[in-house]
Amino acid sequence: MTITDELKKSMGINAFYDLMPHWFIIPGVLIATTAAIIASQAMVSGAFTLISEAMRLNLWPKVRIRYPSEEKGQLFIPAINSLMFLGCVGVVLYFQKSSSMEAAYGLAIIVTMLMTTILFANYLVLQRARSGWIYVFLATYAIVESAYLVALLKKFTHGGYITLMIGMLMFLIMYIWYRARKIKNRYVEFVRMEHYIPKIQDLSNDRSVPLYATHLVYLTSANNPKEIEHKVIYSILNKKPKRAEIYWFVHVDTMDDPYTCEYKVEHIIPNDIIRIDFRLGFRMEPRLNLMFRKVVEDLVANKEVNIMSRYESLASSQIVGDFQFIVMEKYLSQDNELPFFERVVMKLHFWLKEHSLSEEKGFGLDVANVTIEKFPLIVAPVTNLKLKRTEE
Repeated sequence: MTITDELKKSMGINAFYDLMPHWFIIPGVLIATTAAIIASQAMVSGAFTLISEAMRLNLWPKVRIRYPSEEKGQLFIPAINSLMFLGCVGVVLYFQKSSSMEAAYGLAIIVTMLMTTILFANYLVLQRARSGWIYVFLATYAIVESAYLVALLKKFTHGGYITLMIGMLMFLIMYIWYRARKIKNRYVEFVRMEHYIPKIQDLSNDRSVPLYATHLVYLTSANNPKEIEHKVIYSILNKKPKRAEIYWFVHVDTMDDPYTCEYKVEHIIPNDIIRIDFRLGFRMEPRLNLMFRKVVEDLVANKEVNIMSRYESLASSQIVGDFQFIVMEKYLSQDNELPFFERVVMKLHFWLKEHSLSEEKGFGLDVANVTIEKFPLIVAPVTNLKLKRTEE
C-alpha cells in the first residue's frame, strides 16, 4: 500500500507523533525541540565561521566581526545574522507550509553531505593518502549520498529549488569578489621605496607648493617595509602634489593571538618619512586613530620626532601640527577596454563594495581627519583610439 497525502489525512497518520507511544509525546516533543535549537545554533555558528574564513581568503566583502570571548572560533557577524533572519522570515512567508520547507531543507542537507565528501577526499589527496583508500571512500559515500540525492530530486519543484537559488546567490557573490580581485591584480604594483625617497624629500622642502598637511598618513598593504604601492606614490607626487612636513606609512597585520597589540617604527628618513607596523590580535579592534596617536606620543616622549606645526606663527606657540589620513578608494575608469563579462563583474564588485564595510570604518579612523581620494582603476587601457585631425 502506498502512503499518500490523502491516505494520511483519511487515517489521521502523523509521521512524527505516531513514531512514539502516547505517554512519550511530551518528552519527545521537548527532546525534538532541544535538538532543533542545538542544530540551529550549530548552523549559525558554522555560517559565521565560514564567512570569517571567506573574508580572510578574500572571497567575501568585508563586514564587521565581533568576538564575544577570547576564543578565536567564537565570533558574531551582525550583518550575516541579519541576513539569516530575513532569509528565515522570507522563506516562511513564501512557502507558508512546512512540507515545502522540508523539501528545501532535505535537498540542502544532501548537497552539504556531497560537498563534505568531495572536500574530505581532496584533503586526503593533499595528505598523500593511498589512492586506493581514497577511491574506496569516494565510491562508498558517493553511492549512498547519490541515492539520497536522486530520491530527493523529485522534491525540487516542491521547494527544493530555494536551496539551489540561495546556494547560487552565495556562489555568485564569492565568484564576483574572487574574479574582481584577479582583474585588479593586473593593476596593483609595488615599487621600491628608495627610488622615490629623494623626490618626496624635494617635495617636502619645496616651499612653492602649498602645504597640504603637516603630517600626511597613508595606509599601506605592503608587507615589505622597503616597498610601497605605486598608487600611493602617484597620490603624493603626480595627481596633485601633496606637500607635508612628515609622511607616515601605516601597515596593519592581524595575528592569531587574541590580545596582541604591538607596533614597530622604522625611520626611513628621520623626522621626514616614517613607517609604523601594527601587529594586532584578531580580537583587538583596529582603532587606528587612537593607536596612531599613542605611537606619536611615545615617539615625542622619546624625542624621536618633532610634531609641532612648521608655520612660524604657530611654531612659536608650540602648537601641534595637523594630521591628515588619506584613504584611497578605487573606481572603474571609463578608459578601460574590458571585455563585456569582466566589465559586468567589476561593476557588481564595486556595487558590493559600496554596501560592505568601508576602509575608514574598518580601521576605526575619525572621519574628521580622513580624506577619501578616488583614483581610477585602469586594468585594460584603450590601445586603439581612432581619432583624426582635420583642418578647415
